[in-house]
Amino acid sequence: AAVILGSATPALETYYAARRAELALLTLPERIRGDLPPVRVVDMRQELRVGNRSMFSRALSTGLRHILNAGQQAILYLNRRGSASHVLCRDCGHVETCARCSIPLTYHGEGQLLICHHCNRRYPQPAICPECGGRRIRYFGVGTERVEEAIHLEFPQARTLRWDRDVTGAKGSHDAILAKFVAHQADILIGTQMIAKGLDLPLVTLVGVVAADTGLFLPDFRAAERTFQLLTQVAGRAGRSELGGEVVVQTYEPEHYAIVAASNHDYESFYRQEMAFRREQGYPPIRRLARLVYYHGQRAKAEAEAGRLATELQAAIKRGELADTDLIGPAPCFFARERSEYRWQIVVRSPDPAAFLRQVAVLPGWRLDVDPVDML
Repeated sequence: AAVILGSATPALETYYAARRAELALLTLPERIRGDLPPVRVVDMRQELRVGNRSMFSRALSTGLRHILNAGQQAILYLNRRGSASHVLCRDCGHVETCARCSIPLTYHGEGQLLICHHCNRRYPQPAICPECGGRRIRYFGVGTERVEEAIHLEFPQARTLRWDRDVTGAKGSHDAILAKFVAHQADILIGTQMIAKGLDLPLVTLVGVVAADTGLFLPDFRAAERTFQLLTQVAGRAGRSELGGEVVVQTYEPEHYAIVAASNHDYESFYRQEMAFRREQGYPPIRRLARLVYYHGQRAKAEAEAGRLATELQAAIKRGELADTDLIGPAPCFFARERSEYRWQIVVRSPDPAAFLRQVAVLPGWRLDVDPVDML
């Protein structure tokens, strides 16, 4: 069967294969209707220097005011849900974390709850600090709920819709939200990456990226690629009719090559710079990866087992049965504890990691992912 892969932002592995003639490459260099919208990158450090403490830059506020006056629509993108990304005691510095996952809890204003975004465990909103008894509890970070609140404060006349996992639990909720927006029952759609792809909305003439840096510096070699893909895709929601459109990208890293390339709708430029990084580090598509993650309820046993397997893998590398193979780790995972289990990982870099791993006995408790989609 013939398979056609279509994307404005193909995965680097796919495009690399096409450039090497392993896949046939077909391009559509122009939009069917209208030009790609101009993208304005706003340095939020400069906004702070001129005294703007709002989450909206002057350019984004002006654009929102214009679309509201013109009877048009806007999309605001932020890949983080909730009202605040962490809750902190100003007296002792204690951060509220999940008892099972040891990650900061996210505050959701609608139910006044703290929710773990890994295991979905819920906790009541704290009135006093459990560590020191202090009452100076503060909420930091921004999520889609907070963006919606800020819109209502600055633009009371604006009709808003939110599209994220918290409001799409019921069957048919995605279609219902989209139908309301298409029928112009709302002026501003606020959402996470759910809104980034596939929407063709002629009245949308402004797209605002509230924080382009949200996932840029995660410890995953695909962080820059995902940022570029999401920014490019969400920018493509604007200017899809004769009304035209514009995109405002707010960032504290305006010089980063992923943001610069996305602002220019320039996949080739991003591909060249990202491939230079991948070649230097031996990451896909130059070499392949296998990720082994060990789970255990006791931290010491998880660390010991990770060290044991790493020693076996290093011995197999020294035997030299497969060239150009090495290890990253062992090390705790980025999310080091999840659902009361500690997580340690080893990453194998190799031309054929599956063939290499057949030489070693992997004991129960390990989870193996060859060609992993993410490293978190």
